[in-house]
Amino acid sequence: MSPDPSPEATGKSLFSLQRRERLMEELRAHGAITVREIAAKLGVSELTIRRDVNILADEGLVSRVHGGATLPSRLDKSATAARQLSNNYSIGMVVPSLDYYWPQVISGARAEADEQNLRILVRGSAYDAADNRRQVQALLDTQNIDGLIVAPDMTGDHGQELLRWLNALPIPVVLAERRAPAETPAHKLEWVATDHAFGAGMAVRHLWQEGHRRIGCLTDSSSPTSPHVVRGWQQALAALKIPLEGSVHEDSAKQENGDRSKHFDHVLDLCSKTGTTAMLVHSDTQAVAFVQHCGDRGVTVPGDMAIVGYDDEVAYLAEPAISAVRPPKQYVGKVAVQLMAARLAEGRLRPVHRIDLNPELILRESSVGAPRHLASAVVQETL
Repeated sequence: MSPDPSPEATGKSLFSLQRRERLMEELRAHGAITVREIAAKLGVSELTIRRDVNILADEGLVSRVHGGATLPSRLDKSATAARQLSNNYSIGMVVPSLDYYWPQVISGARAEADEQNLRILVRGSAYDAADNRRQVQALLDTQNIDGLIVAPDMTGDHGQELLRWLNALPIPVVLAERRAPAETPAHKLEWVATDHAFGAGMAVRHLWQEGHRRIGCLTDSSSPTSPHVVRGWQQALAALKIPLEGSVHEDSAKQENGDRSKHFDHVLDLCSKTGTTAMLVHSDTQAVAFVQHCGDRGVTVPGDMAIVGYDDEVAYLAEPAISAVRPPKQYVGKVAVQLMAARLAEGRLRPVHRIDLNPELILRESSVGAPRHLASAVVQETL
């Protein structure tokens, strides 16, 4: 007599339809199943069982619950047990920083999760696709999560591969402050992100209204936000008929040997040569350092140089306090959880949602008041 086949061999021999029928048999017998137990019983991965549960839920045959599934109340003789298990999902959240920008996003997500009776499990990562994937995989392997909110690094081949992997996961994924590029197949991914280009445009128009006609941009291309800020700056210049050619646009990621002082001197030299009297600076920390450098070089803010920062994390600490574009960070987290809750409740019948949120411009001393050369002209004209 041949030995009984192993659970793994049995699981592999089951076709998907047969496997889902086994799931239904277990549900009819017990009223509820857990992903972990049924995966062990059938000898397949937990991700495979999650995929089966999602398919059955979309067909209206089961109700997804945290860590497993129950029969819908109309099919389940033990509806009380089902109610006790429902609405108790766990959401994994992976963000690239826990000390700048992202704490407010996490705070908004946790507050909304409490309202939705969801559990948030947060892991910090880095601005690195390989580490993003490691942190997500750790949640998948150890926490039995039902959905994922993530802010992945999307640069280069590794970033694109990470997006494809996230898109193929059998659980819903919501991107926070990220948008998948058009060239990457990511039809399942939802996202909520700040419209940073709109925010940059607000800053440029404010500076224009204050009398500035040459408005530069200082960013850091290593930040995922900077390309959107640059795009918004360029679009605003075009709308205001400010020539892009000759406008100051510098990238701090390319400063020589990390010498920020030398880099800022170069920026000020360019401003002097081009008549630039205002700068949009991303991020806040760089804006604060730039204001300090202006003071060290005898360039007054806002008299000689008006400055608007971007992020509004530490802009108020500068002297003078810096005007800044403030992304709705808490709302990014809040809306991400709302998207996830709706997806878990409605399944694949719900259309994919992708949401842009507008930032606001917080005005402070660094950008308010006409540039000095205009103020002098007005005085001369008055005299």
